[in-house]
Amino acid sequence: MRRIFLVAALLAALPFAAGDTHAAGALVVGSCGAYGEAHDFGNSPAARASALSKCQGPGCRLVVTLKGDCAAFAVDAVNPCGASAWASGGHLGRAQNDALRKCFKDGGRECVIRTFVCDGRG
Repeated sequence: MRRIFLVAALLAALPFAAGDTHAAGALVVGSCGAYGEAHDFGNSPAARASALSKCQGPGCRLVVTLKGDCAAFAVDAVNPCGASAWASGGHLGRAQNDALRKCFKDGGRECVIRTFVCDGRG
């Protein structure tokens, strides 16, 4: 009986484990608040390509790929071409706080989260 429960528990967890293992995301940032994001792609190259295609501005570049993580991008709301920063981590709140902190440290006066993205279990 115990073996049946163990097998059932493993089978029940399998879809979640498989989904988390294959999920991939990316964050791309550019000048003046430009960004692109992607999440829940089958692989990192596809996530990068999607995020890059969504970035509508000059200087777009990949800053982070995600696998079960979160990322946030902060800009100065008064001067989006001025201070900006990004951060990533295992929890959305931490990524957002770190991005805001870095934006203020970079000279931003009214930094706000421009975008955020989580992939998998992030």
